[in-house]
Amino acid sequence: MTSTDATTPSQPPADPAPSAPQSPRPAHRPTDRTHHGDTVSDPFEWLRDKEDPEVIAHLEAENAYADARTAHLSALRTELVSEFVGHTQETDQSVPVRRGDWWYLTRTTEGEDYPRHTRVAEGPELPRGAGGVPAVEPGVLLPGEQVILDAQSLADGREFFSLGGMRPSPSQDLLAFSTDVRGDERFDVVVTDLRRGGAGGEVIDEAVRGAGYGLAFSTDEQWLFYAGVDDAWRQHQIWRHRLGTDAQEDQLVLEEADERFTIGFGTSRDGSTLIIEAASTTTSEGWLLDLSDPTSAPRPAGGRRPGIEYSLEPAGDHLLVVHNDGVPGFALATAPLEDPGAWTTILEAADGERLESVDAFAGFAALELRSGGLAAVRVIPRRETVGAGTGAEADAGSGSGSDADADAAAHAWAVEEAWDVSHGGELDTVFLLANHQFDEQLLRYQLTSLLTPSTVAQVDVRTREHEVLRRTPVPGYDPKLYVEKRLWARAADGTAIPISLAARREAAPDGTNPGYLYGYGSYEASMDPSFVPTRLSLLDRGLVVAVAHVRGGGEMGRPWYEHGKLLEKRNTFTDFVDCAAHLVDAGWVAPDRLSAEGRSAGGLLMGAIANLAPERFRAIIAGVPFVDALTTILDPSLPLTVGEWEEWGDPLHDPEVYAYMKSYSPYENVREVEYPAIFASTSLNDTRVFFVEPAKWVARLRETVTSDQGERPIVFRCEMVAGHGGRSGRYAKWEQRADELAWLLDQIGATARI
Repeated sequence: MTSTDATTPSQPPADPAPSAPQSPRPAHRPTDRTHHGDTVSDPFEWLRDKEDPEVIAHLEAENAYADARTAHLSALRTELVSEFVGHTQETDQSVPVRRGDWWYLTRTTEGEDYPRHTRVAEGPELPRGAGGVPAVEPGVLLPGEQVILDAQSLADGREFFSLGGMRPSPSQDLLAFSTDVRGDERFDVVVTDLRRGGAGGEVIDEAVRGAGYGLAFSTDEQWLFYAGVDDAWRQHQIWRHRLGTDAQEDQLVLEEADERFTIGFGTSRDGSTLIIEAASTTTSEGWLLDLSDPTSAPRPAGGRRPGIEYSLEPAGDHLLVVHNDGVPGFALATAPLEDPGAWTTILEAADGERLESVDAFAGFAALELRSGGLAAVRVIPRRETVGAGTGAEADAGSGSGSDADADAAAHAWAVEEAWDVSHGGELDTVFLLANHQFDEQLLRYQLTSLLTPSTVAQVDVRTREHEVLRRTPVPGYDPKLYVEKRLWARAADGTAIPISLAARREAAPDGTNPGYLYGYGSYEASMDPSFVPTRLSLLDRGLVVAVAHVRGGGEMGRPWYEHGKLLEKRNTFTDFVDCAAHLVDAGWVAPDRLSAEGRSAGGLLMGAIANLAPERFRAIIAGVPFVDALTTILDPSLPLTVGEWEEWGDPLHDPEVYAYMKSYSPYENVREVEYPAIFASTSLNDTRVFFVEPAKWVARLRETVTSDQGERPIVFRCEMVAGHGGRSGRYAKWEQRADELAWLLDQIGATARI
């Protein structure tokens, strides 16, 4: 790679309307890069340096321009925020979750951005509600209820605040939690003693700084495990910290040297085993560490084989393993504790299924999977004739590891009697919630859909009787006013692409409706139908709201992902365009009133479809968009690079991948034609997708596209103290969302409620 810098003021055309605010136009300072014989001159790469005052000045100018271009929407923004708040029970609480002798819950208060986390001891005096769970009222503490973490107080005076994790110790006398006050997802860890110091407990340790995700205590509560993060924001180490000591004395437990892999951990249901996993996009490796012997070395539990992914779940006297060894849709297997790599498969995914994870209990296992394009839960009974053991026995090393033990473990599960948790809705999404008790017979799960507010329910696995514990209140929402349905678009290669759709009941497919289409399509992540309260403001302005489940995601199983990555990545983009065409051709959306949104890798999707089919869309929201993909994936020092080569390919070493990525990377392919109006957003401290990507993209769009930028503006906002998720605090998030949606509604002519 070679580079040259020369300061050359750009000569962009003036904004179309002389009276309109003038958009920022950064200077051209070309940087040349050469790969595989191809030299690219990038005029805006200099915008990468956030320590450069000129860069900060440019971002502030962009924010000022966005303010000016959306000033006329002030009343609409206020109206939208009022609607968001109006659909929220501001003073509220979660359903209590039991851990041993305590019930834990989260409370929110009207006027406050952040929640308080509390707990109350189990006892006969507690009032009971549905399912025997303590009956809790909004804003009213139960007798003896203790505030263990007050996020509102911790965030006081800060522009940004995020809670990275929270973990009670085995005795539940201590609490570890981590916080980020910049938005860069590097967390400082605090440990409190909940027996002393009043609300929130007494701080006894705050030595660990700049950690990644994950916290776990040793059984004796003398050690705390956490993840280390390298300069490229890759979790590459697991550390143990002795409480009360300096972090300089911390001990390295495990380090992952391969830059393609990240490392993380969790704990078994009883807290006795640390389950460590290193994973790339296509391969994983696991270890087990006995938390009653916290300074011991982790035991290898399956090894590492290219292309083989697996996860481990202690099941008492043996392990359950979800793996893809010879089974593309994954399989469920058992393994002896003494030989965790000796898998005996007991259940394989059927056609159209993808097994994802398993939770083991004394009397059953709960398997999360995808079936028919939707998230589901399958219950597998445990045979009463085989001793289930306990989590404690699992770490005591019971059993001989013989073939007989493996056969007994496999026989423990009555897979032929498995049954699915279902409520029968066409777009129902079902997934497991926290179930901490190993000997529990009540399985808690969450149900949602585009029109079903988040619903916490439980099923008695013995009787299969379901009970709703709580449906999130949505004031002013009447589900009878709306309909939801599944549509299928047809891709050019004949593949059927699912679309989830919601609309007002009176909406007819007559070709006149404004529309909103959301998409993602990367990392095998599924954009399952779920209730988003802010979308009610779209539905109530007549929009048809849809989600395109394009290839590259995981909605339809592992092949769905495989055919939307690497040298088949273009399927993600063409699928989305085909879904847009289907909405128009079927009459659900007017051809000149369709909007689209995607965020992060979904922002790459937005940039790609803007280049591919700009005539299909009237307005696009691209949130923290990965739009300069080729530049990023060529630089191994950046977070989204070496670990991402299995997702996008390696353009640094492979000329075919280089040419393919260059053919679709949004920044590389902006065309001199009419484009949709575009609203791009980012955050200065975003570690996942650097702010420079949308900054460069917007600059190139403005000087290239031929559309009337007075009528179809290109707006760019950069949050100056925030991260990948934007602003923190629910009211600030509502204001940010109102800013985006007011702009979108104005562009497609749908600002008035119906």
